[in-house]
Amino acid sequence: MAESKNYDIIIVGGGPAGLACGQYSARAGRNTVIIEEMAPGGQAMIIDEIENYPGLEKLSGYELASKFEQQATGFGCQIAYATVNSINRLEDGSFSLDTSDGEYLSPVVVIATGAKHRNLEVPGEKEMIGHGVSYCATCDGPFFRKKKILVCGGGDSACQESMYLRKLSDDVTVTHRRDRFRAQASIVKAMEDAGIKTKMNTTVQSINSENNRVRSVTFLDKSTGKTYTEDFDGVFIFVGSIPQTQLVPDCEKDQAGFIKTDSHMMTSIPGMYAIGDVRDTAFRQIVTAAADGAIAAHYASEYIDARNNNSY
Repeated sequence: MAESKNYDIIIVGGGPAGLACGQYSARAGRNTVIIEEMAPGGQAMIIDEIENYPGLEKLSGYELASKFEQQATGFGCQIAYATVNSINRLEDGSFSLDTSDGEYLSPVVVIATGAKHRNLEVPGEKEMIGHGVSYCATCDGPFFRKKKILVCGGGDSACQESMYLRKLSDDVTVTHRRDRFRAQASIVKAMEDAGIKTKMNTTVQSINSENNRVRSVTFLDKSTGKTYTEDFDGVFIFVGSIPQTQLVPDCEKDQAGFIKTDSHMMTSIPGMYAIGDVRDTAFRQIVTAAADGAIAAHYASEYIDARNNNSY
């Protein structure tokens, strides 16, 4: 029978939040491992160009993720490539992780599993990610300055992000599959006052490309049953996110399913922290995910000291 692997801090997920946490934890002298199923970097890996990470020139998501990984491993953080099947809290308050690489044990677990964007699931969407299709206005909006932009969605995020995009372009349209927005009335009014156009009771049928860039969008007007096509340069999709919380069913979550944390990033389970897109945060950016990781590493280290001194 294989021996269990013991660590001070185990981080589940190797995106920017997890890598930053690994760096700070290892730098603090904690025996740290990141368990990652695929490759370090998370969703940052699919970003074609990042221009708003403080202190760095424009670079790809892959390049930034590589820098994160190099820093983390440079300080001694280990990266294990494995699938975590379950996380169990033991009687002494520590955690046992059952993985495809055997059992891992630690007094602290940091959940950095992220969230997946809900997709429209229409032809052309997947193919044009990074080439005119985006799920982040702050990340990619500046690339569409003075261009014709379509925003898909009817909640607070879609309406708020459309107002950000309106600062960059005079031609922004929001399309929603229902006849009224789900967003707060005050946000909808602010959007309308900003001169943003709307297509209600309308669904996207396909995102069409030319020369590997978004060229147009085909719509279905549900009230008439007719389809038509209109030119757009960029399509921003905000139809919700799916937090990856399957491993922690007992953590307290908000209505959307994101893990609730305190200011130390600790969840409702002592010794378990959540960082990055998986937690209930109002702003999801690489820089804020990295900050979450640093905060969690600091307080996780304090938690371990208090636990060792029997004062937690």
